[in-house]
Amino acid sequence: MADDFEEKPGEKFNPQQFREIIRRRHWYFLIPLFAGWAVVWGASWILPSVYRSGTLILVEQPTVPQQYVVPNITGNLQDRLQSITQQILSRTRLLHIIESLNLYAGDRQKVAPDDLVERMRKDIEIELVHGQGREELTAFNVYFSAGNPYTAQQVTSALTNLFISENLEERQQQSEDTTKFLQTQLEEARKSLSEQEQKVREFKDQHLGELPGQLQSNLQILSGLQTQLQAEEDALNTAKQQGVYLQSLIGQYNALQRSPKTADGAPVGLPALNAELEKLRAQLADLSSHYTDRHPDVRKVKEQIAKTEKMKQQMIAALKAQPTSAAASTDDGEMKSEPTLQLQSQLQANKLEITNRGKSIRELQGRIAGYQAHLNQEPVREQQLTDLTRGYEQSKANYDELLKKKNDSELATSMELRQQGEHFRILDPPSLPIKPYSPDRLKWCGIALLAGLGLGVAFTAAAEFLDDRLYSEQELKDLVGLSILAEIPSVATAKEETRQQHRAWLEWASAGLVFAVILAGSAVSYLRG
Repeated sequence: MADDFEEKPGEKFNPQQFREIIRRRHWYFLIPLFAGWAVVWGASWILPSVYRSGTLILVEQPTVPQQYVVPNITGNLQDRLQSITQQILSRTRLLHIIESLNLYAGDRQKVAPDDLVERMRKDIEIELVHGQGREELTAFNVYFSAGNPYTAQQVTSALTNLFISENLEERQQQSEDTTKFLQTQLEEARKSLSEQEQKVREFKDQHLGELPGQLQSNLQILSGLQTQLQAEEDALNTAKQQGVYLQSLIGQYNALQRSPKTADGAPVGLPALNAELEKLRAQLADLSSHYTDRHPDVRKVKEQIAKTEKMKQQMIAALKAQPTSAAASTDDGEMKSEPTLQLQSQLQANKLEITNRGKSIRELQGRIAGYQAHLNQEPVREQQLTDLTRGYEQSKANYDELLKKKNDSELATSMELRQQGEHFRILDPPSLPIKPYSPDRLKWCGIALLAGLGLGVAFTAAAEFLDDRLYSEQELKDLVGLSILAEIPSVATAKEETRQQHRAWLEWASAGLVFAVILAGSAVSYLRG
């Protein structure tokens, strides 16, 4: 009969032939269909139920804008989350959770702790949730699978608390470490700045008066000293002239005592005094045009005029009373009158003034030489001070920058300690699973139905392929190659017809029962998972 099948490769089945095959082979289809479905569906209920609890953790951004407080933690959030995950999934942490929640109680006596840890790691799943740009991490899910829904919820809650606390501790620790590091660097910068300040201070103390900032004051002082020196030199010249004049006046007065008088009784030396007065008055007029009456030179010339006039009056009075006046005796035996003694006293004072003026001029010259030396050293000191100042400015800039960073870091650390920085917040609390996550029995039910259909089709096709009987007129024509003249119909008794009806009802009832059982199993799988 197999050869007969192979001789009809081009034959096409029509719907009527399919119906006839199903009617003849319905048991070959229904029994494998139900058996295959029942085996696979039953296997899904034999597998242990696994419940999965999950929670959604939202990544909250800092409550304070970054333009006011810049966080110390600037790393990638996804990398930091991966680091936190590795810490939480460490052997120590997981063993603590296993012991505290009594996980895997039936296997803890038979399985090594490392195997239990590895098993728990497989039961944990972390799912990242990105924003629209697929770059920014906005949230993440934490899942845990267990055979008991309450255990799954408890473990998920424990893992969630670990993620939140570990993130806070890590951020706070990193922020505090950053602040401590900046504090250490700031102390070193402060020491360096103090050393630079000490060097600058010692340099300024050693070269006081030669610093660039003192140039203008040195020039003003030098100008004032030069003016004083010029005034002292002028006063010295005036004093020297006055000394020469006094010496000549004493000589004239001595000669006058021995010289004859004029016809009106006036001494011959009076014209010299008059000439000196004219000279002093001319000098006073010249000084008054340049200085006020309080100027020392003006006052001095006025005093000299007053003394000269007084001397003139005394000389006239002394000469008139000379025959009756007494003379003073000196060591050399010469007789000197009172005006001569006054002139000699003024001459001694003049000599003392000349000495003091000379001493003052030498002091001023020394001071001027010193300030000129300061001015000559100023370019060298400026370069040296510039080199010192450059190091000081660099140290100060470094110190100011570190101080600002340390203050910002302390502010950021305070924000982290107050939990106002970036933190994790539970958006959805750990769920209590009602249906098992695995196995998906509804999916298994669908797979079982497909498997049963495959088995039914396979058994039906095999039975039809192995059957060598003829069931249609066309099959007979194809076999003998002749036309059929007449057909003998099947004649059935009433009992046979009743039996055939019962059989048909049984077949339909069986098919309905099979499909009803499959639908019921699917409903149970959907409702109970």
